[in-house]
Amino acid sequence: MTFATDIKTFAALGTGVIGAGWIARALAHGLDVIAWDPAPGAQAALRTRLANAWPALEKKGLAAGASLERLRFVDSIEDCVRDADFIQESAPERLDLKCELHAKISAAARPEVLIGSSTSGLLPSEFYADATHPERCVVGHPFNPVYLLPLVEVVGGAKTSPEAVQAAITVYQSLGMRPLHVRKEVPGFIADRLLEALWREALHLVNDGVATTGEIDDAIRFGAGLRWSFMGSFLTYTLAGGPAGMRHFMAQFGPALKLPWTYLEAPELTEELIDAVVEGTAEQQGERSLDALERYRDDCLLAVLEAIRQTKAKHGFAFAD
Repeated sequence: MTFATDIKTFAALGTGVIGAGWIARALAHGLDVIAWDPAPGAQAALRTRLANAWPALEKKGLAAGASLERLRFVDSIEDCVRDADFIQESAPERLDLKCELHAKISAAARPEVLIGSSTSGLLPSEFYADATHPERCVVGHPFNPVYLLPLVEVVGGAKTSPEAVQAAITVYQSLGMRPLHVRKEVPGFIADRLLEALWREALHLVNDGVATTGEIDDAIRFGAGLRWSFMGSFLTYTLAGGPAGMRHFMAQFGPALKLPWTYLEAPELTEELIDAVVEGTAEQQGERSLDALERYRDDCLLAVLEAIRQTKAKHGFAFAD
């Protein structure tokens, strides 16, 4: 089957933080968007989120015809997906809910239309089990804020066709994203498994009284985080190995992997630990509203992305390299 990749109408089911991010990205790329969310007040909350995100998208650059007016909110799943050229579901992480939703979504959608799910760890083979034409169903796992961060992990299930995976990659690229094909259907995919490992260790450091939440964030943003933004871990460690590169790095620092530096398993989430994390992050937030913090985050991301783009161009790299 040939899957639709020339997208003019984008359907979004679920309009929370992630769903709203998809909608903002699609609108910024000049698409018509049809949205559905059964939660009370969902439409008003969505339009507030879009208004807060739009200034960053204007700074980044809007496609011809891009407008918030091209959003239409509907009352049923069928109305949302019937005329869509691409469908993205961003419902809560509950397997039973996903199964029920995708049975309805896939029954109402045209058979050549791709269906993506924003799940961060549920396996597509499980929640697409009752889908109509499951060969066109994929995971498209983005990162917050979806309207600025380019990464999207694309994962196929047992019944997903290779052609659908490649077609989904094409669609996400048309939205200005950097698709990463996850080769195996594994829990947590790639990025979240890495993030969870760091998160577990951070919670242990708070729990053990080693550092506050702010100090841990400083350890990331003034150290490794700066390198990660343009070079990742493996290339960074290749440079750390000196002229001999990664082989020397592995020989020199590999034995340290056996040292008891990390806990691996997460600490018990006691009330004391939760209070420490909440109090620490409240102190970091200070008097700033969440909307103000989101605008600050967006401006920082725009600056970092533009700096990386310019520096890559100077050194002959494409932005996606």
